Amino acid sequence: MYYLDFEKELEQLDKNLDKLKNPFNKEDGLSTINNSQINELENKIKSKIHDIYSNLDGWKKTKIARHENRPKAEFYISSIFSDFQLLAGDRNFGDDESVLSGFAKINGKSVLVIGQEKGNDTQSRIKRNFGMMRPEGYRKCIRLMKLAENYRIPIITLIDTPGAYPGKGAEERGQAEAIAQSIDCCLSLTVPIISIVIGEGGSGGAIALATSNKILMLEHSIYSVISPEGCASILWKDATKSKEAAEAMHLTAQDLQKYQIIDSVLKEPLGGAHRSPEQISHKIKEEILKYISYYNSKSPEDILFEREEKFKNVGYNLPSEIGSLKGIGKIQIKDSVFKNKKIIAGLVIFSLIFVILSYLFN
Repeated sequence: MYYLDFEKELEQLDKNLDKLKNPFNKEDGLSTINNSQINELENKIKSKIHDIYSNLDGWKKTKIARHENRPKAEFYISSIFSDFQLLAGDRNFGDDESVLSGFAKINGKSVLVIGQEKGNDTQSRIKRNFGMMRPEGYRKCIRLMKLAENYRIPIITLIDTPGAYPGKGAEERGQAEAIAQSIDCCLSLTVPIISIVIGEGGSGGAIALATSNKILMLEHSIYSVISPEGCASILWKDATKSKEAAEAMHLTAQDLQKYQIIDSVLKEPLGGAHRSPEQISHKIKEEILKYISYYNSKSPEDILFEREEKFKNVGYNLPSEIGSLKGIGKIQIKDSVFKNKKIIAGLVIFSLIFVILSYLFN
């Protein structure tokens, strides 16, 4: 088990428990297992986990979302779905192994499953490109989502990525266009899309597959337009201020549910999903089945309309404090940009001036 920096006390307690449970831990030979001591230490561990995980800030949740033992898409696909048929290739350039996609069944119901996969060890992480999709990955997903629509099959996406791959080759092959096309495809589908952020939902790389009817997040997952490190580098020119950035960005599942950006938060086992993968897997399966049943009674037009309305309304109900980024020098965003007509008008005027000047000087 890998322990985070704020779990050091917990690490020592777990080591002590292992020693108590091991009858061969004594130098003088076989020792007697003391059940009362084990029970006492187990209760102490539970209490310590509760203390740690009931006082998590945005930066700590970011670390948990990135935990190397956290269950990945490959695990959820194998534990939740049956008869998964992996499909590859975008029919244009090649296959992207950072995303697992294919048709499967859940309780006998056919679904399309798309999962961003980070990998579990050095070899698999390199193979999966650390969950950072390339253009061919998004184009593969677009191809399969349109195929699912043809057969009226619901779509399930498992989101876990630090962001889209920013490499030179990806940019040359149209990374931004592929992400935009994926978002456009999601918005136009007449079958339900259910997205679950299982770890890290980073930037357009996540939004491209999470423009969905329902967006669910695990309790200790994060979802944001940029990483805390990237935000800190831009605002303070100092990536070490990531903790402050994480707090200001409101990237936790709880914040995003409060601001009505996501639909619900799935409670994780005590100590995080990595401490009981089977338990959280069962909960995710229940949620997927609930929403599949809900959309069975909806017409294609209703499904499309619901998704469109959902994203049209994002940002209109945000309280003013979400824009107050304390500690970021002179930057103070008082109101939601979506509601501030003066800002929008200013942007439009600036754009027109820029176009006119470009025309005159050319």
